Amino acid sequence: MEKNLEKEIEEKIIEVGLRIARRGEGALIVFGKAKFKPLVEQKVPPFKIVDNLKLLESLALIDGAVIINHEGIMENYGVMIESEKTMKGYGTRHSAGLSASLIKGATAFVISEEDRKIRVFKDGKIVLQIDALEKGIEKRTSEIGGILASIGAGTIGTLGVGMLIPNLGLTLIPGVIIFGSTYFLLKKVRDASENKKLWSWFF
Repeated sequence: MEKNLEKEIEEKIIEVGLRIARRGEGALIVFGKAKFKPLVEQKVPPFKIVDNLKLLESLALIDGAVIINHEGIMENYGVMIESEKTMKGYGTRHSAGLSASLIKGATAFVISEEDRKIRVFKDGKIVLQIDALEKGIEKRTSEIGGILASIGAGTIGTLGVGMLIPNLGLTLIPGVIIFGSTYFLLKKVRDASENKKLWSWFF
């Protein structure tokens, strides 16, 4: 899949997720393949999500998950993800997102109504957390998409909640926490901070 397309799709998912989270509602959007069982009859035909974000938002609010393929087509909605793992301290939506991300190439976006955060899962681990209440966060979806693309490229390791800075993770954008990092990333961040060119590395 073309990296620019992947980044654009993930940015649009984040954009929709921020709107949902700000209202105190929850959702689960899976980008990639997933094991699931339908909960509702699929009356809405597949569509390109970048062309109709309002429809994606509406479908995401239905109980269950939305599945978007790697071409950016909404394939299924209102489906129950087959959970293989549980996430202690969180509800069923987070466990479903974690389980969905175990499939190779899948990324799960869990929008939490409780704390109004978006948690992004890859390879069965949380890699990114976005606070929807952070001022101006909706204007930084491109930067967040760049970070997520770097994670997908293996630049940022997915070590879960092990190696974290500070306490929770590494913060490059206010309201966005990266979980897990490699020495290479830390060195780049340090060098970029010294040169005041932090984002030139990501884009």
